[in-house]
Amino acid sequence: MEEDTIAAIATANGIGSIAIIRISGDRALEIAKKLTNKKEFSPKYATLTTIHNQEKELIDESIVIYFKAPYSFTAEDVVEIQCHGGFIVAQSILKATLDAGARLANAGEFSKRAFFNGRIDLSEAEAIAGLIEAKSEDAAKILAKQMKGSLKEYIEQIRDEIIHILAYSEVSIDYAEEDLPQDLVSQIEAKLSELNKSLESTLSASRAREGLMQGFKVAIIGKPNVGKSSLLNSLLNYNRAIVSDIAGTTRDTIEEQVKIGTHLLRIVDTAGIREANDEIERIGIERSIEAIQESDIVVALFDSSRALDAEDEQILSLINKHTKNKHVIYVKNKIDLETKFATKNIDFDLELNSKDSVISLIEALKNIMDRNNNSDEIMLISHRQIMAVENTLNNIEEALLPLQDQELEIFSFHLNEAVKEMASITRPFENDEMLDKMFGSFCLGK
Repeated sequence: MEEDTIAAIATANGIGSIAIIRISGDRALEIAKKLTNKKEFSPKYATLTTIHNQEKELIDESIVIYFKAPYSFTAEDVVEIQCHGGFIVAQSILKATLDAGARLANAGEFSKRAFFNGRIDLSEAEAIAGLIEAKSEDAAKILAKQMKGSLKEYIEQIRDEIIHILAYSEVSIDYAEEDLPQDLVSQIEAKLSELNKSLESTLSASRAREGLMQGFKVAIIGKPNVGKSSLLNSLLNYNRAIVSDIAGTTRDTIEEQVKIGTHLLRIVDTAGIREANDEIERIGIERSIEAIQESDIVVALFDSSRALDAEDEQILSLINKHTKNKHVIYVKNKIDLETKFATKNIDFDLELNSKDSVISLIEALKNIMDRNNNSDEIMLISHRQIMAVENTLNNIEEALLPLQDQELEIFSFHLNEAVKEMASITRPFENDEMLDKMFGSFCLGK
């Protein structure tokens, strides 16, 4: 059955030097000929030509490139039209393609066709989508390698090793009257232990470096009037937050982005944490606690010019409660004033004046982000991939007890489930609902 020929604008909306309209399907070349009044296009050859609508009116002079199946991203006939950038021109050419017989593509439909036509697997498709939204240079390097199949190779290696172990069990089931030799059981346990270590290492590294993908989230916390908003303004190098001597000026979280080194940071200036005087302030403080829980790095700010009080103690209590496995940078602020703050409970990492220079904090943040940026390691880049590996580990764990008891059917069942989970990362068993949901999260034109 012939699929529809689809079309979409493949570049972001807005004014730019060029925009790209992508057409994919059996009628792609026919539509290109209609729009250009040209009889032939050489594959992979850039042709400068005029583009016309159904009424033969000139829309633009553009570059047209024809990719003959299967040598294209979707493995179908693909035509790309590179026109002058701008909303009107691109939309006019897109409308002309639709009038000529194409259908507007759904979000992620080009990638979905590439998947079904065997050009890419799911790990490569997710890497492509992630690369478009990469928040750091290190993330882009990781995703570029995965786009070329590095994660696919790793997953297939793990899957093949599980299948190899499974083969011993399946053969032994056929000879159920004989027990597995004890040395074979030990060998299987050793192989499963090695797989477990490899997957645990990948899972741990992936969780530790989630900030590479989404941008590291940094929460600035402290009691009211400690200098959080001034610190945010200094990091951004402009006055984003209102600064005043009135406690509670910041009554909600403020989030901004800034690039430090090769990384994108999402910095959250939280409301001062104290006993709330009204409902709005209470909600703001609750959001501050949420920001701490969701952050990768916490900057805990204390006022050098004021003595330690109950509000500072509350901040320390929240840090102990909500920052497990997070990086916390303890900062003593306002060091240009007379020092009154004294405690043995805090080992300060930095001392500064947030209205003056925050270079030391910038360096500290950069060092933390650079620690886990080894782009040579395999990394899981989506919640779906992480869940698949977690389920694989659970099934390997569940398989060990029946192996000891020589209950090979149960052992084989769990290993088969582990194989399915690993396969789901690259090319799962048919599940249209899951695939529609995943590709539907891609941007239009991709």
